[in-house]
Amino acid sequence: MAKSVLIILFQVSFFVLKSFGQSNEISPIYLTGYTFSKGTSEIGYVKIRSANGAQIQAITLEGQSAKAFKISKAHKLSATKKVNADTQWMDLVLNVKTSTGNLLDTFRIVNDAFIRNKVIAHRGAWKNTGATENSVASLKHAITIGCEGSEFDVHMSSDSVLFIHHDPAVNGVSIAKSGFDVLRSIKLSNGEILPTLQEYLNAGIVQNKTKLILEIKTSELGKASSLALTNKVVQLVEKLHAQGWVDYIAFDYDVCKEVMKIAPYAKVSYLNGDKAPAELAQNNFYGLDYHFNVFKKNLDWIKEAQQNKLTVNVWTVNDKAMMEDLLQQNVDFITTNEPELLLNIIAGK
Repeated sequence: MAKSVLIILFQVSFFVLKSFGQSNEISPIYLTGYTFSKGTSEIGYVKIRSANGAQIQAITLEGQSAKAFKISKAHKLSATKKVNADTQWMDLVLNVKTSTGNLLDTFRIVNDAFIRNKVIAHRGAWKNTGATENSVASLKHAITIGCEGSEFDVHMSSDSVLFIHHDPAVNGVSIAKSGFDVLRSIKLSNGEILPTLQEYLNAGIVQNKTKLILEIKTSELGKASSLALTNKVVQLVEKLHAQGWVDYIAFDYDVCKEVMKIAPYAKVSYLNGDKAPAELAQNNFYGLDYHFNVFKKNLDWIKEAQQNKLTVNVWTVNDKAMMEDLLQQNVDFITTNEPELLLNIIAGK
């Protein structure tokens, strides 16, 4: 009888307390922010994804870093004065009591020492470094030279592994129609093996100077595949606790909306150039990320975006005069194959 009671109690406890730390599922818990800084202790609010249907009743901070944070009655998370200014990030465990049971998850809170110089390296810093575009080496070069962000492209294989590459095919091999083993045998021109998203993110989240600008590519297999890719991307970003580093961009409007639906904290910018700033602002986008020709045809869109509190990114700008003009207009970011040139302009060289 005693054994039966213990087994029942264990089963109930297992059902009530669900941990998402090492799970491939998207946790019901999210934060509205994932960074702190010396001047701003506020990180964000602890939230439950709406699809879960649960209500937060209480939150306990756990883990080795728990004393570095505090939580308010309104579920606002903040850093305390005990945080070392040189700390790059800290892992915090949240034990959230809800109306349907307890949820346990770990979140990486990043010290916001990210560079603010407007320079986004397009597919990494590759053109002047000898690295291959979209390689781990090109990412590391972008970090080394001090770019604010490094942009990269993500596709999904036929067996749902995420790979980094711009075009839908590598050396004539379709990514979406090929499996991991086939794609893993492909080498880039610099000798690197075709990198997975997990490898790329792991290389990028060892520092807190350069943001990771993740483009979710439109799948050649259609809308359903693009949305499946989107969900896989967000799952992996959250599994690796990389939320504090990653911003999202996409040409597919539905992909952008899907990211914002499943990751309400995410900073998402639209690439395709066919939406006016006011419409993007109305739909809670972080910004617009358009080719320079779009702004040539719509001369008021930069100012309109700024008035609507959207960030403005312009791509792909490799001309010095155009860079200087865009800097004069105070755009937020410039995506370029010539990050060294843009860095020199900004430095007054």
